[in-house]
Amino acid sequence: MRHRPLGTTGLDVSEISFGTWAIGGSWGAAIPAADALGGLHAALDAGVNFFDTADVYGGGRAERLLAEALQGRPHDEVAIASKFCRKGDITDPASYTYERVEAWCGESLRRLGRERIDLYQVHCPPTEILRDGAVFEVLARLRREGKIRAAGVSVESVEQGLLCLPAPGRDTGVAALQVILNLFRQKPLDALLPACAAAGVGILARLPLASGLLTGKFTGQETFPEGDHRHYNRDGAAFNVGETFAGLPFATGAALSREIAWIARGRGNMAHAAIRWLLDQPAVTCAIPGFRNAAQVQDDLAVADVPAFSPDDLQRLRAWHDERVAPHIRGPY
Repeated sequence: MRHRPLGTTGLDVSEISFGTWAIGGSWGAAIPAADALGGLHAALDAGVNFFDTADVYGGGRAERLLAEALQGRPHDEVAIASKFCRKGDITDPASYTYERVEAWCGESLRRLGRERIDLYQVHCPPTEILRDGAVFEVLARLRREGKIRAAGVSVESVEQGLLCLPAPGRDTGVAALQVILNLFRQKPLDALLPACAAAGVGILARLPLASGLLTGKFTGQETFPEGDHRHYNRDGAAFNVGETFAGLPFATGAALSREIAWIARGRGNMAHAAIRWLLDQPAVTCAIPGFRNAAQVQDDLAVADVPAFSPDDLQRLRAWHDERVAPHIRGPY
């Protein structure tokens, strides 16, 4: 397992790490704990040393599962990123006060069984909150108090990401950004990722498979259970539409994925190729695909041996994105 530095945290994290949204909830029927724990143990046994979670994933279930999987392991062996703010009203400035954030941090620490969260991230807040900047002072205080190691933000757009970068001479800003980045969402490559690299800010690439579109398995006619965000949020009814199918209409995204089926040649399958594309971006610290069980974890980890894309292939994929995909993306980007 190869590792990369996570911004200014001092941590080196596995370039293929894992997110825990799926094992927490919002992807249909609840995943059995045994399957979720099997996936976590498969990742740990393969050398994965970084996991992303949030307090709202299954109402804390994902954090509790992580704690169970990590029992008996020294805390400095595996880093955990968690997120906050979506348990409250994300538009209310009161949700970002020290008292509120410190309480949420304490709840996550108890569920995780830890004394410090390695990366504590604001969970997709409104742009106005980031522009105001008061939440960064709160996170800096939590860092000084030793409750978190570093601060981050999970953002929805390039504009939001740029608002989070550290300012010279200030004890605020972020060590890492979590960004929707995949073959359907290449805009961050232009300004945001270079700015992060210059500032020493790590990049966690979330939704690497665009809610499954980039596996190449969907026809566009599939239906999903009512409790699956691919059903209830496909048009942005519950939260930002970009979190579901990268902001593309489902049938459109399925058709577009077929246009790049060629990326799988020599790389096993489209999912491997899509994650490989992310790892070929020099500013990316790690990709954080989700999983449901050990088999999915092991399949994603096979990407480590997948051939890189050539410069010509990368240019071809960027031209395809700009011409064929970008006009269809909805929501902040």
